[in-house]
This record gives sequence, C-alpha cells and structure tokens, in this order.
Amino acid sequence: MITTVLAFALTLGLLIVIHEYGHYRVAVACGVKVLRFSVGFGRVVWRHQSHPDSTEFVLSALPLGGYVRMLDEREGPVAASELCRAFTRQTLWKRSAIVAAGPVANLLLAVVLYAAAHWIGMDEPKAVLAAPLAQSVAADAGLQSGDWVQATSTDGEDWNEVRSMTDFVWRVTQAVLENESLHLRVSDARGQHERSVLLPLERLEGRELDAQLIRRIGLGGVYTEPVMGEVKPAGPAATGGVRAGDRVLSVDGDVIPDAASLRERIRASATASDPAPQQWRVERAGQVIDLVVQPVALIDGERRIGRIEAFIGGPPEMVMVSYGFIDGLSRAITRTWNTSWLTLKMFGRMVIGEASLKNLTGPLTIADYAGQSVRVGFAYYLGFLAVVSISLGVLNLLPLPMLDGGHLMYHLFEAMTGRPVPDLWLERLQRGGVAIMLTLMSIALFNDVARLMGLH
Repeated sequence: MITTVLAFALTLGLLIVIHEYGHYRVAVACGVKVLRFSVGFGRVVWRHQSHPDSTEFVLSALPLGGYVRMLDEREGPVAASELCRAFTRQTLWKRSAIVAAGPVANLLLAVVLYAAAHWIGMDEPKAVLAAPLAQSVAADAGLQSGDWVQATSTDGEDWNEVRSMTDFVWRVTQAVLENESLHLRVSDARGQHERSVLLPLERLEGRELDAQLIRRIGLGGVYTEPVMGEVKPAGPAATGGVRAGDRVLSVDGDVIPDAASLRERIRASATASDPAPQQWRVERAGQVIDLVVQPVALIDGERRIGRIEAFIGGPPEMVMVSYGFIDGLSRAITRTWNTSWLTLKMFGRMVIGEASLKNLTGPLTIADYAGQSVRVGFAYYLGFLAVVSISLGVLNLLPLPMLDGGHLMYHLFEAMTGRPVPDLWLERLQRGGVAIMLTLMSIALFNDVARLMGLH
C-alpha cells in the first residue's frame, strides 16, 4: 500500500512539475516575468527568491503537481514599467508557444523515459501463444498452442521482428485501431516449421478497443505449462486431491495443451448451469493419477464463471529486451508518436461513440498501475511514467476550455479575426469547460471503482 501511494505521488508530482516547467522555461525565454513556480499546492513549506524581481520558487505541503504564475493584467493591475513583461502584452505567437510548452514538455519527457527503459532493458514474456479461444478470430486464422510469433506485417511484404509478447500486443492494438489485417510469421517453440497466418482484425470495431481486446480476438495470452501452482486449502481443487506441481494432462478426456486452456475450461464450466464434476488426469512425480474436481460458480461482473481456488500455470519463458543508444532513442521517438496518435484517436472515438467510455481511467487506476510497475522493476516504471506523461500531454492539447488546448483555440480565433475572444464568451466557455472536466473526471473515477470491484 505504501509503495502504491508513494509511486502515485511521485508519478503525478513529477509529470505535472515537468509540464509546468515547460511553461516556465518558454515564458522566461519570451521575456515574460514569472512571479512564482510552485511544486505542490497549499501551505508553503520552503521558498527561495534570489532577489525581489526574480521568480519565487516554493515547495508546498501537498506535492501532487504544481503551478506557474506569470505577470498578467487579467489578475490585477500591472505597473507601467512592467507592462512589457506581462503575458497579455506578448505577441500571439509567443503566448501560443508558452501555452503549448507544457504538453510538449510531457511528450519530450516520454521520449527520454522510453529511451531510458530501452537502454536499461526489460525482461518480457516471449511471444509464444497459448491456445486460442474456440470460434474466435485467432482460432479461425489457424493459430495453435505454442505458436511463436516472430514477425508481423500489415501488407504481407514488409516484415517487422517481434521482440516480446508486449511488442506483439501493441501491434495488434494498432492494427485494430487502423482497421487493418495483421500478417503473422509463426513457428514452433524451437523456431522450426515456419508458416504465415492472417489475422483479419478489420472485423473488429474501434469501439472494442478496451482491456478485453486480446481476449475478444481469441488470443489466449502467453504460453505456460499446465502445471498447478498454489492450491488453497479446503478449496474445490484441494478437495478433489489436486496438489501443487501437478501437471494436468486432460480434462474429461480432452487434452490440455497449456495453462490458458485449463483456465478457460474451468471458467466455462459454470456458463450455462451449475458446474458438473470434471474428470482430471494429472501427472505427479512420474505417475498418472485420475482425479474428480468440482468447480464452484462465481459471479464475475455480469458473467457466471467456474473457479477451483488454485493458481494455474508455470512461469512463462522470458526474454531480455534492450536496445543500443541510437536504436533505443529512435524507438522511443516512434513509440511516443504512435502512443500519442493512438491516445488522440481513442479520445476522438470516445467522443463520437465509436469507443467505449470504459477506456477512461482516473487516479485509482494510475495509482494501482504505478505501484505494480515499481514492484516489477525500474525500467517498467519508466515505461509506465512515459505512458502517463503522453496521456497528460495529449489531454492538455484537447480543444477544451480550462486546458492548454482550449487556450490555443482562443489564440487561433484571435489569429483568424484579429481580436481576442470577448470576455463574456470566455466566462461562458470556462464554465462549460469546468462542467466537461467534472463529467470526464466522474466517468474516470466510476471506471476506476468498477475495475477494482471486478465489474469492468
């Protein structure tokens, strides 16, 4: 819990401070007087100002973000000698550059974070697939348990190497968003018997881009051996005689190729009615043993699923994914651009109803993911920071009042008409912006709670 809280505070604090620092640096470069640069909000616990005319740097009690306060005629009278240093007296292009500097700083930070993660390297699951779900896009395409995805292509000619399962999932997501088919070059786990597979992902609609996308395609996840892990005492598995380390060979006479297939078999046992006893054949210490396991039915959101109160599956095969300086930086730039474009398209599709509002996340989800990434490793946390930084940058570029993108829209109006937006309209737009932001925050918080309760 403490790790999660600290990681959350560091995540938001760092990213928002970098955002505000972007505004600060460009404002100073444009000759605008910056009155205060605050890290955090609330009561000031530390301050520094080299001389009365310089920027006051402060550290406040609540370190979740920060702000920059510039000399501005809209906030009070400005001395005649200082008018040339007021934000409102700068040229349109200078004011626009200052406003845009915050989101740009977040995007540049994402490049640095992604590059650092690439240079450090991360242990990621090898792109070896579990058995696809029956009657799914993946199953119809001919994918099988143990298939190793080595490369992908959108046209069947220009192939790109797949370094890990994470890399593969990212390319699938991009293909769905672009309504494109994805060609796969797969082999067995030893790299032999290579063949091509076509995933017709254009069947899926953009609104289906959510946390269940991979399952909806029918991809069973990472291949792991059908070996039992911890078996909870007095649970259905323990009652049936299952022990940790048992390798499941078959269920009701059907061969179990991997852990994902076994999990799916158990989940599906309660779909239509109360689960029936299952005939398990397991291998234990070189001996084959027949067992009877009785799953129990539980409610998962709106679905009934079967459970046996045991962990299923051994550890997946991992690969170290790292890149050199130039390659890592190049991939970081590409990843930042692709993620930014994907985020923007997702926002757009949510606005027009082509993507589910379930994709909106709030502070609870961010805190949870921050804590998880820290526990996994430093490079993973850097990658998580990059994703949140991109989201913050893209969000602030949206043409909504209260956001940097809204102010840029005001500047665009001024550039086209030669006059600023009237004060009355500014007030109305700001009120509308507050209402929109409160609505978005409410939806995001609802989604957070729903995810924590297992409803999404």
